Amino acid sequence: MKQFKTESKKLLDLMINSIYTNKEIFLRELVSNASDAIDKLSFESLTNSGVHVDQDSLAIRLSFDKDARTITVSDNGIGMTKDELDKNLGTIAHSGSEAFKEANAEHQGQDMDIIGQFGVGFYSAFMVSDKVRVVSRAYGADEAFAWESDGRSGYTIEPAAEGERPGDADHGTDVTLFLRPSTDADNTDRFLSEWGLRDLVTRYSNYVRHPIQMMVTKSREKPRPEDAGDDYKPEYEDYQELETLNSMTPIWKKHPSEVKQEDYDEFYKSTFHDWEKPQRTINFHAEGALSYDALLFIPSERPFDLYSKDYEKGLALYSSNVLIQEKCADLLPDYYNFARGIVDSPDVTLNISRETLQQNSQLRAIARRIEKKIHSELEDMRDNDREGYERFFGNFGRGLKFGIYNSYGSKAADLADLLLFWSAKQGEQVTLREYVDAMPAEQDKIYYAAGDSRDRLGKTPVVASAVDHGFDVLLCTQDVDEFMFQSMRTYHVDAVAGDSEHKGTDARDLEFANVSSADLDLATEDEKKAADEATTEHKDLIDELKGDLGDKVTDVRVAAGLGDAPATIASEGPVSLEMERVISQGPEAASAPKAQRVLQLNAAHPVFGKLVAAQEAGERDRLKLMGSILYDQALLVEGLPIDDPVEFAKNVAELM
Repeated sequence: MKQFKTESKKLLDLMINSIYTNKEIFLRELVSNASDAIDKLSFESLTNSGVHVDQDSLAIRLSFDKDARTITVSDNGIGMTKDELDKNLGTIAHSGSEAFKEANAEHQGQDMDIIGQFGVGFYSAFMVSDKVRVVSRAYGADEAFAWESDGRSGYTIEPAAEGERPGDADHGTDVTLFLRPSTDADNTDRFLSEWGLRDLVTRYSNYVRHPIQMMVTKSREKPRPEDAGDDYKPEYEDYQELETLNSMTPIWKKHPSEVKQEDYDEFYKSTFHDWEKPQRTINFHAEGALSYDALLFIPSERPFDLYSKDYEKGLALYSSNVLIQEKCADLLPDYYNFARGIVDSPDVTLNISRETLQQNSQLRAIARRIEKKIHSELEDMRDNDREGYERFFGNFGRGLKFGIYNSYGSKAADLADLLLFWSAKQGEQVTLREYVDAMPAEQDKIYYAAGDSRDRLGKTPVVASAVDHGFDVLLCTQDVDEFMFQSMRTYHVDAVAGDSEHKGTDARDLEFANVSSADLDLATEDEKKAADEATTEHKDLIDELKGDLGDKVTDVRVAAGLGDAPATIASEGPVSLEMERVISQGPEAASAPKAQRVLQLNAAHPVFGKLVAAQEAGERDRLKLMGSILYDQALLVEGLPIDDPVEFAKNVAELM
């Protein structure tokens, strides 16, 4: 028995117990090695006239023996000599595939697609095995040799037993794993079944370029006996059939002209387990210092768990058709987390376990291109398929808004023009640019109202008043809206040319203004003058109401332009009424900041006359009662809870 060197023993222990996080990738590594062996032989047949190979016969074969607890991965590739077995398997981290790839680099990706890099993938077999036996016969060699090891003490290399790899045509390699006993913590039994092996192949090696075959059990109906009567019941029998388990040619490497949309749709539904076909498909190829293929999909429907903490974003990352990461989160920004798809690159620098990348700069370069592609597709949908885009935005628009908020506004320039809002004036969804294009020439802010119901918001006095004064209001009903506007601060508008009402307007930044803000000025000059006069004339009344309400409000004012509402609640300061409502529903409700509330009175409403009359008549209790009712009523109109519903009902009954 040959001994592993001391350093090699330590490295082998590291290979088996530390490098790989997922034990089931052992089959991926062995299949990749088998694929490399076939590629080497195929390449030799193209470059060496003395090598004759039937290309159609090259394949990888899987088999298992449940009783003996073995799995065998076989190939009819180039095989290994005794010296090559010693060098490739007895020397940890020596990669024959990497050496071959470097020697023939100009042909990589054309005549061959060598996967191996580090020379450690083979040793992943010891994660699930007590012993591994490798029988190999090099192409053109007279004898086969067997390498065997328990992964601890060392290894042996001896002539193969009689019947193992016999005959001139039986070149290639068999790798047989003797699986460890199954335990509660380490279930190796799951690999000893047709379903278990098929699942691993489909998940990790589905697009290896050579067929991966296995004898599978199928069922068929027995022939009906000639003398069978009317009561005959069909009988079935099991039989074995060689089946190819993998797809081989990945759809993303085919030219788009060769693939129908129906094929993309079917691939999407089967790969990502969606009942609906994708709303958009994006397929592109990049070449240069970093070459890769990308196939992306925008789903038609929102996953049920998209906004839950358990949702995992990411694209499937492949290298040379072999799955590296099922969900590579670094390929997508959070605001495009809805995208699904695949990126395949032979150039990415993988770490030794081939589970992650070594160079984040490569990942960032791919991610930037993907982001631009998705952004361009969304712009095209917005401009040329408005109905489809509105459906998309209903599913995923919240994430775009959160992207602006979460980036403290730095992503506003990229995402702002993808947003849609309901227009109170136009009665439909509009972009910010469409809102600005429809603004009166004298308007210098973008007005919005935030709440939990579009219908209720549209009926609130402040929104109705703004629309009556000729200003449109964006009705925002998602919890992130108010916080997003706070992060954005402004919306940049380029200089306007053409026949627009704003023709000749210079580029400018428009602020966002909540119509529920106490310092908002939408009234006409006459309305403001009347409000100022009422404030001066009835200062004592206002002071009394403010004193009665106490710390419920920071101020009581007469406001202009409130329409037919007797009173409204507004806020001032950095926390709006909607922000208070949203924060109060979260886990930090107890320490949530409160909005500074202002009770705004409408001096043109008959109720204000009743307040004046009560104050002048010295009806102190009646004035306090009416002030409390007005305040609670204004809260209800804004969709905010009142402090004491029982007290409110009692006050209304008393007033009646």
